[in-house]
Amino acid sequence: MAISSSSSWSASLLLCCLCFFSSLIRHGTVEASHQVFLHLQNSESLTVNSSADQPFRTAYHFQPPKHWINDPNGPMIYKGLYHLFYQYNPKGAVWGNIVWAHSTSKDLVNWTPHKPAIYPSQPADIKGCWSGSATILPDGKPVILYTGINPEEQQVQNIAFPKDLSDPYLVEWVKSPKNPLMAPTASNKINASSFRDPTTGWLGPDGMWRVIIGSKRRRKGMAILYRSKDFIHWEKAKRPLHSAKKTGMWECPDFFPVSTSGHVGLDTSASGPHVKHVLKVSLDDTKKEYYTIGTYNPTKDVYVPTKGSIEFDSGLRYDYGKFYASKTFFDSDKKRRVLWGWINESSTRDNDIKKGWAGVQAIPRTIWLHKSGKQLVQWPVTEIEKLRTGQVDMCNKLLKKGTKLEVSGLTASQADVEVSFEVGKLDKAEKFDPGWTNAQDLCTEKVATVKGGIGPFGLKTLASEGLEEYTAIFFRIFKGKDKFVVLMCSDQSRSSLDNSNDKTNYGVFLDVDPAKEKLSLRTLIDHSIVESFGGEGKGCITARVYPKLATRDGAHLYAFNNGCQDVHISNLTAWSMKKAQLN
Repeated sequence: MAISSSSSWSASLLLCCLCFFSSLIRHGTVEASHQVFLHLQNSESLTVNSSADQPFRTAYHFQPPKHWINDPNGPMIYKGLYHLFYQYNPKGAVWGNIVWAHSTSKDLVNWTPHKPAIYPSQPADIKGCWSGSATILPDGKPVILYTGINPEEQQVQNIAFPKDLSDPYLVEWVKSPKNPLMAPTASNKINASSFRDPTTGWLGPDGMWRVIIGSKRRRKGMAILYRSKDFIHWEKAKRPLHSAKKTGMWECPDFFPVSTSGHVGLDTSASGPHVKHVLKVSLDDTKKEYYTIGTYNPTKDVYVPTKGSIEFDSGLRYDYGKFYASKTFFDSDKKRRVLWGWINESSTRDNDIKKGWAGVQAIPRTIWLHKSGKQLVQWPVTEIEKLRTGQVDMCNKLLKKGTKLEVSGLTASQADVEVSFEVGKLDKAEKFDPGWTNAQDLCTEKVATVKGGIGPFGLKTLASEGLEEYTAIFFRIFKGKDKFVVLMCSDQSRSSLDNSNDKTNYGVFLDVDPAKEKLSLRTLIDHSIVESFGGEGKGCITARVYPKLATRDGAHLYAFNNGCQDVHISNLTAWSMKKAQLN
């Protein structure tokens, strides 16, 4: 639907959202990452600091010039252009007034903004346009399914179509007068306040479309399944695609196939003998995401995780740091599956308002099934490498115990670093305690300053010259009962002199064997983001940090070894990164 007047639309949008928030507060309802603030900002009263006062804005991670963003929505490729929609507040730096902002790109690196694609305009979404997905129909026509909030404050599912299919930018979107297509009723026993975030649709062997929608029944999380012949008329299945007890609300579910025989991505409707399926859910209770790999029966419409899969706290995650509400899409041009994820803030609400923005999208990642079949592997899309400049190399350097080595000759606040470490003898590895089941807790206990047998060794990023501030990404090696255990940590305990920030440490156990392979680490550094990939993408941790000293030219990069044994830097290659066009 076209916007006739931006000013009148903004005023009416603000009014309806204010009413919505007041009602939410009266009812004590705060949904998911939708934190409600009664006194919303508006564009007239908001003063955004100049870029000279903004050392934390990113150079190549996606973000708009100002205001709040959260979930990536409906990513897709159409006529050679990548489209990213995302939850956006056009009025301020806190959650509220949410619309679907829209940007396009030829390369997933440089982005051009467009006007909001979806905003409250009909009864089925008048109190909110929340997350959803895009599906490319067999005739090449894209459609969007999204969650709307109706006048009764129920979560319902709506559809929108491009107004002009000849426009590769898909600037105009038209909503169906049949909205909502799926809604809670007395007969279907759907929780009206926990029914959101429809997935990309897929076709079954019977020619019927399927989508799942996140929900819960008491503490039982579930992926409610719907079927349709025409993508307009939907019927709820008798049972969910999958559910799990004591997991709470499943937000932003994602369901897609992966190949068991290579890195190639698959269309969402793909099935067959060389295909497994992935179900990812974002848990509202913990604000963390988990995925399982399993088998999907398209005849019975049942998904069964592989035996031994864990569906809660110690299960598999895309990212063990600041990363939530993720969404994948199939890139039909390059035959790959691409993952987007939201990096939320570590700063306070007051600081977000002061700087005038909040939220960033992670670098899009190519994602595939590891040859073991046990987990997914992720890697930044290759297009990001076009921003590399000023290469710096270190080869076969001995990193003695208790020392650090500065990586100079690059812009340390805006860099891409790839390093591999080699450990000789492993006899000094500390004994692994079987009670250490939580990697994050272990990384919190054993920070970068705690000396170990083998490790900690890795990188100190966004470091001040005197090391008053740094964010460390490092490895430790332990001796388990019948194998070595590799711990990867992202230590934010000294990331900033400002103690009002969240400085949580993060960690993951990597499925690598240090006796047979080198330990690799790739880290993308972007002013206030440290996005790290360990073990060639087997473990990923994103940190959101706000140093006071280690900004711009005050930032340094070091390789360090605080263990009791020397390690070798087999190879270290680093680049300064050019600035991308970010809206």
